[in-house]
Amino acid sequence: MNRDGWLEQLRREGRIVIVGASLAGLRAAETLRDGGFTGSLTVVGDEPYGPYDRPPLSKQVLLGLASAEQTALPRRREVDAHWRLGNAATGLDMAAHRVRLADGDEVEYDRLLIATGVRARPWPFEAQAALDGVFVLRGRDDAAALGRRLAAGPRRVLVIGAGFTGSEIASACRERGLPVTVAERGSAPLVGALGGVIGEVASRMHVDAGVDLRCSVTVTALEGDASGRVRAAALSDGTTVEADVVVVSLGAIRNTDWLAGSGLGAGPRGIACDAGCRAFDVRGIVTDDVFVAGDVARSPHPLFGYQFLSLEHWGNAVAQAEIAAHNMINAASQRLPHLWVPAFWSSQFGVNIKSVGVPSMGEEIMVTQGSLAERRFAAVYGHQGRVIGAVTFDHGRWLQFYEDLIERTAPFPPAFPTMDRPREGGEPRPAGFPDPSVPTHGPTVTVSGYSPADRTVGFTPGRA
Repeated sequence: MNRDGWLEQLRREGRIVIVGASLAGLRAAETLRDGGFTGSLTVVGDEPYGPYDRPPLSKQVLLGLASAEQTALPRRREVDAHWRLGNAATGLDMAAHRVRLADGDEVEYDRLLIATGVRARPWPFEAQAALDGVFVLRGRDDAAALGRRLAAGPRRVLVIGAGFTGSEIASACRERGLPVTVAERGSAPLVGALGGVIGEVASRMHVDAGVDLRCSVTVTALEGDASGRVRAAALSDGTTVEADVVVVSLGAIRNTDWLAGSGLGAGPRGIACDAGCRAFDVRGIVTDDVFVAGDVARSPHPLFGYQFLSLEHWGNAVAQAEIAAHNMINAASQRLPHLWVPAFWSSQFGVNIKSVGVPSMGEEIMVTQGSLAERRFAAVYGHQGRVIGAVTFDHGRWLQFYEDLIERTAPFPPAFPTMDRPREGGEPRPAGFPDPSVPTHGPTVTVSGYSPADRTVGFTPGRA
């Protein structure tokens, strides 16, 4: 066998370990087997369940339309793998090619895919977070527990944070007929993800649905009763909200803690990788046996100035996992770049919201179709004279058109002589994003600069 044939056989055999047993991990495993990988495949997951779908957790499960057990992801094919579930990865030794597990075991690999995703940011005050009735929503157990409490009919629910997840939770509460208060430190719901212009529309959606919406406030403390149950929350404006269920929706933390000291370029922003999903080390040098995919990845994108993007998107997790798996078992000349255009959707208060590109990079916004007042419209974001993103409310059939504009780096403002004109506005205006130095609850895309070895950003706990 010649050298090329030997290398080809090595790529299709050997030992591959995937850390992360959710959407990206499953799709990567399937792609590896579809691509002809016949070697040892181990999938490590910190939860005791097989891969499941997360979007239904804040929708169908909270509404009682499905159980948490019914969210298991469909399998495209049988995957011959050793599943190490309920056993989190706790360390990585790149020199020895070993992943350390919580039970003290070590798993050896020839190639490693990290797809550990994110976890919900907890309430920063531990004793308050431990009160009965305080929840976060990220995993299957979270959704099951919160769903049971909502079904029991609480007197009032308080949702802290009006990003996409917080807004979906509030929507589910109102659909169940439950009184709900939403506390948002920004000027409006979704303002961090879609800006102030769209935030005003989101605010009206909340209020019209009967939500007690409190914006530009923070929750300073949660109060419990003598039995250890949450009973109220103190707000920064001096008011108090009585609630027996509190849902903390303050965004996500990327699961990179276990990589401390490993030598990988991993930190609060995620794990840096190149367009082929190969991880960088702390010196900015690309590895060739460690790959990254999904919410935990931080990768450059040519459509957005080669800045590193961290995407918390369902479709991105699938697309990036497939590219990473392909590149793990193919020669350099056959490898592919991950160039998926960010796309996201949310369903809340009876409205289907979809976006493409990176709206949060936009300085200006232009309503191109429909009506903001009727909550049925399309709007385009501009950045440095080009179309950078778009959002639609119940107008998703045009989304592919706007995605094509983003891919072509079309000029902003766009001119559509053959398309429906908006019934209001129609001129560019400031998008109304908050100061980027002020944390918000909403972004599903994080633009994190150019250096793959940048590990200097941290989170300072404080009032939420």
